[in-house]
Amino acid sequence: MVLVHGWAASSAAWANQLELAAHHRLVALDLRGHGESDTPAAGYDEPATWAGDIAAVLEHTGPAVLVGWSYGGLVITDYLRERGPKNVTGLVLVGALTEIGDHPGGEVGPAWDGIMRPALSEDPAVAVPALVTLVTRMTVAPASGPEVQRRLADMLRVPPAVRRALFRRSIGSAEVLAAVSVPALVVHGERDLVISPRVAEYAAGKIPGASLRWLPDVGHMPFAEEVEEFNAILRAFAGSTTSH
Repeated sequence: MVLVHGWAASSAAWANQLELAAHHRLVALDLRGHGESDTPAAGYDEPATWAGDIAAVLEHTGPAVLVGWSYGGLVITDYLRERGPKNVTGLVLVGALTEIGDHPGGEVGPAWDGIMRPALSEDPAVAVPALVTLVTRMTVAPASGPEVQRRLADMLRVPPAVRRALFRRSIGSAEVLAAVSVPALVVHGERDLVISPRVAEYAAGKIPGASLRWLPDVGHMPFAEEVEEFNAILRAFAGSTTSH
């Protein structure tokens, strides 16, 4: 399984999934400009660049289930857009975008109200409070103070220019989703305020044969909010793909 984190996060988002390594080989990557990865000057708004990054990982891992959270779902969609299903045995979208801009698969939720522009600011006095607000709106139950600070640290590690560049495009993916030919699962928290639940309905409706799994009383981070249930869902799905 290759785990792809979201906007201004890192592979550390998947810390609670490490137990799955007892059953599956896990690779959690840091997207360009995030975590331990390099920060190139360009490429953040180019599907071909994201596709190349994912292709490089898959060349290393071999065939894998791709798991994308939030913006990571869009990155995976870019891979499918540019490369098709090569080396992909399954697809899991978790609170995930598949489009961006004025498209149904890119609809954000009310967590962004009043903070989108500040969160992209270069002024820390403006950006930090907005990012703290975003972190606290990600989950239904409040995260601990140390956990909020860890997530904030991941966000602040991403340069403001990169945070902005990730949003600097508009692209639809209806044809890409309709062409998906591998098993697919869409997982979404019913109380996700960051990415609209309508995005999950859209993706599941477009991808042939996709399953849609709603998690009640869960927000934007199912893998941290309902760890046991999420890991069981992921393990069962990955196991089912090996039988195809």
